[in-house]
Amino acid sequence: MADLFLVFARREPGRDPHAISAFVLERGMEGLETHTIRNKLGVRAGNTGGIRMREVRVPAENLIGLEGEGFKIAMSALDNGRLTVAAGATGMIRACLDASVAYAREREAFGKPIARHQLVQQMIARMVEGYETSRLLYLWAATLKNQGKRCTRETSLAKLHACDCAFQAAADAVEIHGAYGFSDAFPVGRHLRNAKGEMIYEGTREIHLLMQAEYALGLREDRPLRCTLPPWPFPEDEEAGLA
Repeated sequence: MADLFLVFARREPGRDPHAISAFVLERGMEGLETHTIRNKLGVRAGNTGGIRMREVRVPAENLIGLEGEGFKIAMSALDNGRLTVAAGATGMIRACLDASVAYAREREAFGKPIARHQLVQQMIARMVEGYETSRLLYLWAATLKNQGKRCTRETSLAKLHACDCAFQAAADAVEIHGAYGFSDAFPVGRHLRNAKGEMIYEGTREIHLLMQAEYALGLREDRPLRCTLPPWPFPEDEEAGLA
């Protein structure tokens, strides 16, 4: 559905990251086709599309950055995407917590609300723990970004932790709802399907586990970027009264 598409392509075969460049493609270019990916497990409210390219000619002015900077551009862009995924996963935990608390107070088993059963309380407590820690992690990363500081490690950790906690919270929420959790009567089944997607896009949990291990072991170090975002608020935002 987009009018502009950011595409990363190699000029030559191989694994050299310096051979990757970033381009903007525009809808209407000859040879460019798009299609909607249907029947997804989750995130069905969001339109996910695919791109087909057949001999698309791209003007030189559509190059982003310098030639050969595509990999660096992609990696720096992930800091933004991973931060928003971490924030969204934190919201997912909160949604599971709110739904589970409301249901546990109403549903009765063995003559009392299931909120009185300790194993249900354990799952609720785990959601609270996951929500509060995930919220602190993504806010920490966001603070660094607002200060104009590099936050690749912090956004990776926030994404890893929040998405793991969101999936666990959704699984616990389904468990708390019992048979109803396995139906469309309550939203927790949808939360579980959506939470699995969060663990995969913007870098799978395995990628982030390796990143955090490499940071801790001193095997990974962030190098300075040629172009960086300035600290927030931006001058134009202050002038417009948006800061």
